[in-house]
Amino acid sequence: MHMTVQIKNMTPGVKLGNAMAGATVSAGYLKELLEFSVAQGAKRSQLIAMANISLEDLQDPDNRLSFASYIALMRAGKQLCNDPALPLRLGAHTDFHKISVVGLICYSAANMMEAFHQLNRYGRLIAEFDMPRAAERFQLVPEGNQMWFEDTRTDPNDFIEMTEETWSRFVCENRRNFPDMPFVKAVHVPHLKPPHWESYERILEVPVVFGSARNALLIDPSWAMVELNQPNQYAFGVLSEHANNLLKSLEDAQTIRGKVEKLLIPVLHKGEFEMEAVARQLGLSRQTLYRRLKSEGIRFADLLDNLRHQMALHYLEGKKTSVNETAYLVGFSEPSAFSRAFKRWTGRSPRNLQ
Repeated sequence: MHMTVQIKNMTPGVKLGNAMAGATVSAGYLKELLEFSVAQGAKRSQLIAMANISLEDLQDPDNRLSFASYIALMRAGKQLCNDPALPLRLGAHTDFHKISVVGLICYSAANMMEAFHQLNRYGRLIAEFDMPRAAERFQLVPEGNQMWFEDTRTDPNDFIEMTEETWSRFVCENRRNFPDMPFVKAVHVPHLKPPHWESYERILEVPVVFGSARNALLIDPSWAMVELNQPNQYAFGVLSEHANNLLKSLEDAQTIRGKVEKLLIPVLHKGEFEMEAVARQLGLSRQTLYRRLKSEGIRFADLLDNLRHQMALHYLEGKKTSVNETAYLVGFSEPSAFSRAFKRWTGRSPRNLQ
């Protein structure tokens, strides 16, 4: 079955730099931030309102939300908790495997180097970033007896909270798991020293260089070959298969088919779709959209029909809606017309799924 990722919640009032425009994060990542902020004293209802999200959005940790929502929630958390160091504390608080399938995969690897490769392979499932070149986000750069663990994402100063959270989680999690092995020697960040700069060294417990040419950790090279405490090849295989499916879904959303589906899903209930109007929203002519869909092996009418089929199954198999409600949500004005279409799609009555 072909199903693309649905991206929700482009939060009004949050401007993204070029590096983050169109980027998404996993709902599990957002939920971790929400729950941590609540634990620090923020009101859940205020956080949700300020970030323009809903609890329903966060129920499935693999759901995708816009990066704008994450930025808005982070800023709301800092404001409501009156804590500019909230991202540093957040990163230090939660182990990676508790927020994402990517973390579970990394923890199931045999050693740090294998975990590092898996982090790069599946990292987009946590959060998407622009890269300055076709390369993996994290790079290991050896220099003499030391090694740099470098984050190459574009324009990190657009949202320094991500730098704070990323390095805090890496440093503090390594310290928890390997208290006798101080792998991280220093933290270098490209942004200037913030007013809460003292929180950096207090939380990270290593020297911090602000305004650096690098966005990186200085680490001991022995880190790469450290064996993890509980490698599990069976779990590694199962989790990797799940992550591969999620990654394919995320990549599908970048195709022209995925972009069209993303536009159509929120308005399926309207029932009337003009290919020309969809093309216009994508900044294309009708003929160009036709050609690009054809190059991906599908016509607009078939795409719409398939999408209605998939969304109908999604609603009915999840026991989310009645047959009549589902008919409306996927764009049928009459339940009988929906039932005929459903039988054409599946050979069954939609009522058999209730």
